[in-house]
Amino acid sequence: MNTQTDTAPSSAVPPMSTAVILAAGRGTRMKSERPKVMHPLAGQPMLRYLLDNAAQVFDRIVVVVGPGMDDVAALAAPHAVVIQHERLGTGHAARQAAAAFGTGDVAVLYGDNPLITPGTMRALLAQRRCDDTGLALLAMEPDDPARYGRVVTENGQVTRIVEWVDATARERGIGLCNAGVLCADATDFRRWLSEIGNANAQGEYYLGDVVARAVAEGRHVRAVVAPEDELRGINSRIELAVAEACVQARLRQAAMAGGTTLIAPDTVFLCADTRLEPDTVVHPHVVFGPGVHVMRGAEIHAFSHVEGAVVGPDARIGPYARLRPGSDVGEGARVGNFVELKATTLGAGAKASHLTYLGDTSVGCNANIGAGTITCNYDGVFKHRTEIGADSFIGSDSVLVAPVRVGEGAITAAGSVITHDVPDGDMAFGRARQSNRAGYALSFRGRLKNRKEQG
Repeated sequence: MNTQTDTAPSSAVPPMSTAVILAAGRGTRMKSERPKVMHPLAGQPMLRYLLDNAAQVFDRIVVVVGPGMDDVAALAAPHAVVIQHERLGTGHAARQAAAAFGTGDVAVLYGDNPLITPGTMRALLAQRRCDDTGLALLAMEPDDPARYGRVVTENGQVTRIVEWVDATARERGIGLCNAGVLCADATDFRRWLSEIGNANAQGEYYLGDVVARAVAEGRHVRAVVAPEDELRGINSRIELAVAEACVQARLRQAAMAGGTTLIAPDTVFLCADTRLEPDTVVHPHVVFGPGVHVMRGAEIHAFSHVEGAVVGPDARIGPYARLRPGSDVGEGARVGNFVELKATTLGAGAKASHLTYLGDTSVGCNANIGAGTITCNYDGVFKHRTEIGADSFIGSDSVLVAPVRVGEGAITAAGSVITHDVPDGDMAFGRARQSNRAGYALSFRGRLKNRKEQG
């Protein structure tokens, strides 16, 4: 049994390497029509993680998919894709890709086991390339071995894999568990796959039976031990949630190591592509959707949701703000509590401090958007844009009916409905003239009281 610090490959120029990713599973226990490997972790399909990590280690990648899995095949592109027309087990799936093994070393990975790091993949490949190793596999030592298959070893070599249901009480006491990932020379792997049978209760061909074939030939089989969090399989929504927690922990650690302050890390949820520059601060209970870039010095206050948006240097967001896709908040701008932006550009130094909706809007530098302002961007069929000029002042409770432009330095009076352009430097009043009726409030309340008393 070896760890990830095992010896380096003996050859100065390593042979070609191929990763075969098995991604044909339906995900029955997910109770979903979506292919299992397309379920998201931190905002991207779980298969994407394995593809990206394997691409850092292996020369070639081949993905095995099931029939009708066009979305999985599209995600796998430009890598080679092989279809497993009949789902007859993991060994059968790997056999479908045998013609694409090429030469050199082949590792078979699982699409629903997406968190294996490049470092662990390199350790697996390095162990296979040690002179005395015919087959290398990944194993783990989980806190709760539960029903995992056990890796039986003798003098540092794997002698067999025993499934939990077939294990004796002594074998179930073994702490080393099988992760299912194998790596061997392409020629050997093809031969062993062709020799495994399906004489089992399920009538399926199991990839793990390759281990027995290698041992039967007298080849050395060695295990590379990796952390449990990397080797967790995902077969249910419960396991998906556990994997999500692992991914989030990695992302938070990376963000803080990169110079971001997370006030309460466990309450912040990131996407795989979230970009947080140094000296950014994220307060508790913030959620980042896909496509977010927060620049240096910006601060995201509590209970905000940011997706598909750019937050400029030294900008302030929230608390309780929502930035929707297409929003771009300029340097030093302010988006306050209960403000929502959608496809909106907020210029440098502009402020929308509270209770405002800005949709399909361009706001110039240093403009001030008063509380309760709404840009009416949708007429029921088409979206229209609103332009608010630099240094303008939009009075509280203004309603701007797009398409409309408020010029630079212009003002809209509080409570106005603006349906026509406001030229630069003008002040617009878009509200009905107020009239006061002397004493009317008292008589009105009196009439209401009489009606109530009369039932």
